[in-house]
Amino acid sequence: MSDNLEPITPLEAVNLYLEARDDAAENTMEAQDYRLRAFIMWCDEEGVANLNELSGRDMYAYRIWRREGRYSGDALASVTLRGDMATMRAFLRFCGKIDAVREDLYDQVPLPRTDGVDVSKTTLDPDRAIAIVDYLERYEYASRRHLTVLLLWHTGCRVGELRALDLGDLDLEGERPRADGPAVHFVHRPETDTPLKNKEKGERWNVISAHVAQTVQDYIDSPRVDIVDEHGRSPLVTTQYGRVSVSACRDTLYRVTRPCWRDEACPHDRDPDDCEWTHYSKMSQCPSSRSPHDVRSGRVTAHRLSDEDRSLVSDRMNASEEILDKHYDRRSERQKAEQRRRSFEL
Repeated sequence: MSDNLEPITPLEAVNLYLEARDDAAENTMEAQDYRLRAFIMWCDEEGVANLNELSGRDMYAYRIWRREGRYSGDALASVTLRGDMATMRAFLRFCGKIDAVREDLYDQVPLPRTDGVDVSKTTLDPDRAIAIVDYLERYEYASRRHLTVLLLWHTGCRVGELRALDLGDLDLEGERPRADGPAVHFVHRPETDTPLKNKEKGERWNVISAHVAQTVQDYIDSPRVDIVDEHGRSPLVTTQYGRVSVSACRDTLYRVTRPCWRDEACPHDRDPDDCEWTHYSKMSQCPSSRSPHDVRSGRVTAHRLSDEDRSLVSDRMNASEEILDKHYDRRSERQKAEQRRRSFEL
């Protein structure tokens, strides 16, 4: 241990790191907080009360602990594990700067190989997404759950962008001189707790259909909790406590994408009455559950299957064409080949 290091507990170091990351988007910080809470648990189990004691050997032990799923209950895929270890590198680089660990310790965090695959391949199939939206429209029309899924699907927005919407960001009558028809406006407001991932570059109007606009209006007129947040703003999506959280939106997707939620047969041979994945805290572990990111990739795939212009899809989704191709387009090679064939036949 270096004589220049200053004792600090894992919890204190994690809290300092998260407080220092005021430049990152909310969803990024939520992910990092989750990953680093796992590290705190590992330190508790291993009796690490002072980060000064950490070594490269400890980092290998921690990687194995995470890989085996000791925190989440499920073994981690290589892509997920790589993200977790990348967060640890960033955290330890920060710790090195505040004399909590050796300055070069971050370089000893082993990043798992992913054989060239560094993106998740899960997605919400477009047909399945439409079936879920239809089900919600029939049985939970204009509820918060319905509105959440409807807007994520029809706009393709990120969950943090949905959360950021205020009533004043809506043009449900299509009256503002910026586009034909109803639309929603995504605005970067970091000073009042709703930053967009790409900051000012993420600001845009997304057109919605008249039917989606009417559903939004019906939500506002009835089930929406009429509340003002701590910054004096009127959020679109609310709970009794204020603006909806990202985690609440994520939990909504985990819930409605499980087949048993719509009384469909379980593809995993589980009895819903006994399955632990039906419990609130375990829904995300169901192999059929999907995240808001999966909704976004499904939306991109639907756009691409419809042969829509790549640049227009890029603008609507607020992501470069390269990012869309790499992280969101889930068309199979067969589907791509079929679309190329149709193009050549024109």
